[in-house]
Amino acid sequence: MNIKELESKLTALFQPKSFKDYAPNGLQVEGKAEIKKIVTGVTASMALIDEAIERSADAIIVHHGYFWKGEAPEIVGMKYRRLSALIKQDINLFGYHLPMDAHLLVGNNANLARGLGLQALRSLEVEKTLEESIGIVGTLEKPVSPKEFQTIIEKVVGREVLFECVSDDGILNVALCTGGAQGYISKALAAKADVFITGEVSEQTIHIAREEGMHFCAAGHHATECFGPRALANYIADNWGIECEFIDVPNPA
Repeated sequence: MNIKELESKLTALFQPKSFKDYAPNGLQVEGKAEIKKIVTGVTASMALIDEAIERSADAIIVHHGYFWKGEAPEIVGMKYRRLSALIKQDINLFGYHLPMDAHLLVGNNANLARGLGLQALRSLEVEKTLEESIGIVGTLEKPVSPKEFQTIIEKVVGREVLFECVSDDGILNVALCTGGAQGYISKALAAKADVFITGEVSEQTIHIAREEGMHFCAAGHHATECFGPRALANYIADNWGIECEFIDVPNPA
């Protein structure tokens, strides 16, 4: 596959111009013109780049790419080492941040929701459509106890989670927004969710959950954002006629 064809397919899939984001979405580092193998991952870390080189990848597609607003512009230190490795090996790097959060087929939120078995999905950001929202609200098939729900989420994300159980009340309505979205707890409350799941937690988040009477779960920034890159790799391999695999670089955060 030619790089221009890959770029065109990814643009059509993610519709990046629909999002006001904190980093450029799309091709961030240009490499070779012909693409025979692609890898996907959560973050364009040095460890992921090294794995991509080891596996002879021609392109990397990640959720967390480079050139974030407010970061230092100098290409030195860690930034130099990462960019230098990509350029020396002629590897293309694509980054899709909010578009990968929101996508209903290959997105982080939708695939976490599927893993939990949520039904009747709707937007967490009420001012946006489900296709535009980076948060989702859904309903379990039947109510479960907080303890049962913690067991379910830990199985789905594959790790222990921080679960703030605020009462014995059961859980039916679930709000979620992957990554560092603890600030969206107010939206989860407005949606009348029984629990809010995100990746990270701030000190004030626990107080809000306790005082408002809503269970809260911080399931890991990395763990909650493996769902999109993994789904994307499967989608590309199944539909675009090119080898593609997800590489997990474990991260406890």
